[in-house]
Amino acid sequence: MKELTRKRILVTGGAGFLGSHLCERLVAQGHDVLCVDNFYTGTKDNIAHLLDCPNFELMRHDVTFPLYVEVDEIYNLACPASPIHYQYDPVQTTKTSVHGAINMLGLAKRVKARIFQASTSEVYGDALVHPQKENYWGHVNPIGPRSCYDEGKRCAETLFMDYRRQHGLSIRIARIFNTYGPRMHPSDGRVVSNFMMQALRGEPLTVYGDGTQTRSFCYVDDMIDAFILLMNSADDPGGPVNLGNPHEVSMREIAQRIVAVTGSASPLETQPLPADDPWHRQPDISLAIKLLGWRPGMSLDEGLLRTAHYFRARIEASQQTPQQQVSGRIS
Repeated sequence: MKELTRKRILVTGGAGFLGSHLCERLVAQGHDVLCVDNFYTGTKDNIAHLLDCPNFELMRHDVTFPLYVEVDEIYNLACPASPIHYQYDPVQTTKTSVHGAINMLGLAKRVKARIFQASTSEVYGDALVHPQKENYWGHVNPIGPRSCYDEGKRCAETLFMDYRRQHGLSIRIARIFNTYGPRMHPSDGRVVSNFMMQALRGEPLTVYGDGTQTRSFCYVDDMIDAFILLMNSADDPGGPVNLGNPHEVSMREIAQRIVAVTGSASPLETQPLPADDPWHRQPDISLAIKLLGWRPGMSLDEGLLRTAHYFRARIEASQQTPQQQVSGRIS
């Protein structure tokens, strides 16, 4: 019976933060998982524990080039997601979103696979509607420093919807709001990872602007639950679905909570707000609740505590000598 439900699943960006957690979950469910990554921001460390699993395979590949494999489902997560990384090579970021979508949609069409697109709350830009619902078209600067990511993801959504209308492709689009947890890149410039590393090192926490701008933070395990529920949903949403935690907190509050969970004495330090940084970000998840029966369950303080354990372990490992690291792995 298990063989009847076992799927061949491709995860692009599978060695990244979200991708590695998704691969781990799918492998645990017994599926054959093909993890594809070019390691621009992903790392083998994130999926090293899966390499010996007989139902896991790793392939180095850039999705801006076609991929010829036989699969039943595709999760397209490939794209740098933090401002530092996606602004480093903005042309490549746009190509990854657009060419990557074209190549993965073409593959899905050929093999008749359902395909999942990891979109983003950034498609709403500096939103004039609060909280953000899926029917809001957004307020995005198309020529600003963040537009390579914002507009790249918006174009990918267009392609997914047109493949659905024109070719009858079975698609799922997730608009992902701020997500955090273990395996975040320590230098990705995002709020939680920045504050965590600064707090654990005893450095001032850098708060941009006056710290009253808000975000909504979802723990990674909750987000992976939502990914799989959306992919397996028998009901076609007919368009994008917001996924995130609707609990909204200010930047100053999240900084203070991280100082508390890490036991740090770090002060807060303000700097000017980056260009086009959205002031509010809060998802309306009514559609996800109705369609999937999904709500995030992890409390912010517990999620931050688990994330702090991960970053503390990374810092301690980086301070060990190579001999100590080998000894630690053997034991």
